[in-house]
Amino acid sequence: MKRSDLTYSGPERAPNRAFMKAMGLNDNDLKNYMVGVAAAWNEAGPCNIHVLSLANHTKEGIRSMEGTPRVFTTPVVIDGIAMGTEGMKYSLVSRELIANTVELTVNAHGYDGFAALSGCDKTSPGMMMAMARMNIPSIVMYSGTTLPGYYKGKRIAVGDLFEAVGAYMNNTMTLQDFKLMEENAVPTAGACGGLYTANTMAMMTEVLGLALPGSASPPAVDGAKQKFAYKTGEAVMQLIETGLKPRDILTQESFYNAITVLMASGGSTNAVLHLLAIAHEAKIKLDLDDFDRISRKVPEIVNMKPSGEYVMADLNNIGGVPVLMKVLMDHGLIDGDQLTVTGKTVKENLKDIKIYTTGDVISDFDKPYKPDGGISILKGNLATEGGVFKTSASKVKYHKGPAKVFNSEEETFKAIKDKKIKAGDTVVIRYEGPKGGPGMREMLSVTSELIGEGLGDSVALITDGRFSGATRGIMVGHIAPEAMDGGLIAIVKDGDMIEIDAPNRKINLLVDENEITRRMKEWKKPPLRYETGLLNQYAKLVASSSKGAVMQ
Repeated sequence: MKRSDLTYSGPERAPNRAFMKAMGLNDNDLKNYMVGVAAAWNEAGPCNIHVLSLANHTKEGIRSMEGTPRVFTTPVVIDGIAMGTEGMKYSLVSRELIANTVELTVNAHGYDGFAALSGCDKTSPGMMMAMARMNIPSIVMYSGTTLPGYYKGKRIAVGDLFEAVGAYMNNTMTLQDFKLMEENAVPTAGACGGLYTANTMAMMTEVLGLALPGSASPPAVDGAKQKFAYKTGEAVMQLIETGLKPRDILTQESFYNAITVLMASGGSTNAVLHLLAIAHEAKIKLDLDDFDRISRKVPEIVNMKPSGEYVMADLNNIGGVPVLMKVLMDHGLIDGDQLTVTGKTVKENLKDIKIYTTGDVISDFDKPYKPDGGISILKGNLATEGGVFKTSASKVKYHKGPAKVFNSEEETFKAIKDKKIKAGDTVVIRYEGPKGGPGMREMLSVTSELIGEGLGDSVALITDGRFSGATRGIMVGHIAPEAMDGGLIAIVKDGDMIEIDAPNRKINLLVDENEITRRMKEWKKPPLRYETGLLNQYAKLVASSSKGAVMQ
């Protein structure tokens, strides 16, 4: 018996069938597998604007295999729109809502499986969390990146524009040039072009084995994306027929593969949060120590923005994620025996992949861009559970300087604009964690302003909040325990010396232990910032960033 028979078969389900027939379905349609198509779509921004059209191709693929597709939409927060505002507090929250929406819709309507079409940052992890949680036949496809923009003959991505804000406000860029960049930074539909969070998590869909090989890298406007959408519809039907489920694919080793690709690519620090959350849903043990261990042995071999030169479309031009995986597998860094949604192993999927690269987008393995992984996990008295430093995006690996302490992103941004931050300072932004924010906002506006002010290599920033995948500089985020949980970041004062030592994986507040003890005794937990609504609910239920900021 099919899962959907409980909802659509038998005389007692005649009313159910009547509702479906009102939409033009017939008895044969209702005898087929009922397949959800989860489309992360709205008109809030260009990242997901094309997803419904891709959903139509996925529906065709499902119908070609005698399935009955049913499209539904999920929430989407467009980070590029919400960034730097109170709206950004809803971004990470949306990841949980996306997972919950998929679970709610698929289970409420008795679907046999589903295909998920993702796009902007939180949609891919949200979809994969739902897949791991529900453990029914399912597949995900990333809807694609925008093409690169061009400014004065140079390729750009939206991260360059965020940094241009600081340059313009610091009078080092003319209004004419500023507007020219604004007009050209995002030329097409699709998510941000660099190896920011959306494209990093797109890579993860393939490496974890939950998406078709090669499906992540084609741009949103590329015809290949429509073909992959169709094939994704076919593939979900094959998964339903064979009974292959996400937890058959998601193993400890598949997560290690994902972390390896993350480190080799210099991808977004947000992937640390999201992989922890997906593993939690899959009931796989994963922690920050795994990221640290793998980071130490994997070289960074990808040259993509923000730390490098190229964008996702360039990676696509040399063969996409499979080429990167093949390079790493050939050097013994990923496990080729892991199963994927094709029903084949990673090794079988990559068997015929040819490596065509001139050593630019992907370097020669023996000439890496950096000798170790792009993300370092730091620990010390300021972050006993851990903090995350994107070393691939920073020229500086060691910093020691006096603290300038702020209790919100807005306070910090104003201080930078008012020229109150000087070279050598360590900016501390607290009460922006999962509970304290709530929602763990990304500090891209602040970090971009520092870059624009010319302070990117001389000022460090630590926070219990997050960073955008577009962030670069001496930035340590995800400080845990967060301030709201009584982490040491809560009692830092202006002028305290803070040491960031990435080579030795240390971050410490250099204050006498007796003084720390005295301050902790005096600290009082502040009330939640929101008394009602979604953010209040989230703050009460969310776990530490070191646990993936999942809702418990």
